[in-house]
Amino acid sequence: MFGADDNKARLKGLFNITLTPFGKNGEMDSRALSENIERVILLGYDGVLIGGTYGEFGVLDTAERAALFKRSMSTVAGRVPVMLCVASADQRVIDELTELAYSLGGLPMILPPLVSEVNDGHVVAYFERLAKRAPGGIVIYNAPRISVHLRPDLIERLADIPGVIGIKQGDLAPVAVDDVANRLGGRIRLFSASDLTFLGPMLAGFDGLCSTNSCALPELIQQSYRALEFGDAHLARELHGAWYPYRLLARRYGQPQTTKAAMNARGFAGGSVRPPLIDLTEQQTAELVDVMKSITAALGQMPSRISVG
Repeated sequence: MFGADDNKARLKGLFNITLTPFGKNGEMDSRALSENIERVILLGYDGVLIGGTYGEFGVLDTAERAALFKRSMSTVAGRVPVMLCVASADQRVIDELTELAYSLGGLPMILPPLVSEVNDGHVVAYFERLAKRAPGGIVIYNAPRISVHLRPDLIERLADIPGVIGIKQGDLAPVAVDDVANRLGGRIRLFSASDLTFLGPMLAGFDGLCSTNSCALPELIQQSYRALEFGDAHLARELHGAWYPYRLLARRYGQPQTTKAAMNARGFAGGSVRPPLIDLTEQQTAELVDVMKSITAALGQMPSRISVG
């Protein structure tokens, strides 16, 4: 089991946000989960993130989340770092899952408190308490749409907590990215929380990307990320632009349902979403399939070719 310093050293690069595959009756498909994790590891992804917002943690009970963690860690078998989302409105669940994540060798990824009446001191005390439960280090998840918004100056305070080794930054407004990159670069690992607009944060100095849509377009997103990583911003921009029509649909119809439909269209085991989310309709899926074909055609015109068909 790695300590916090070792985990911080490993915590960088391209992470796949692995979706949780469900059958039509809502059952979790562990076999499909392992297949999807294995795919991105074999392609050379630097890590995986399990049970996050688009992993639908909100519709999983604690026992299911524990099973998800155990199956994922067993599949990964120490080959890459794993962030395990322990978010909950119930502090007892957070404590239990944080300790489980640490015991399995994963990195607990923790949202701020899911309540409104907290001040900065409360938030700092909350993360201090949880960091002590996971000596291998914790990752903060700043997700303003679903929890307390962590401002750059507050994140800077949180970075001083022993054991805080990274942040998945969901506020990707240019000013916030600029502030976070320049206040915290080199102190903790900085991850862009979205692949829809990741070029800016990476050029600003972020250490990695957490990508949902790499479940459906793993080769394309990997090649775009690697191009940027190795200094070819022009190719990265071209490749990122190639899947803009897909991003339009993802924004229109929502993630993870669009991503799962695209996975299914490629023959990957995306499965279904659980209520209150709703799977794409036949018409929406047909529109998505046409977009996937257009992406393949666009990539065929580029010097660096990959197939997403």
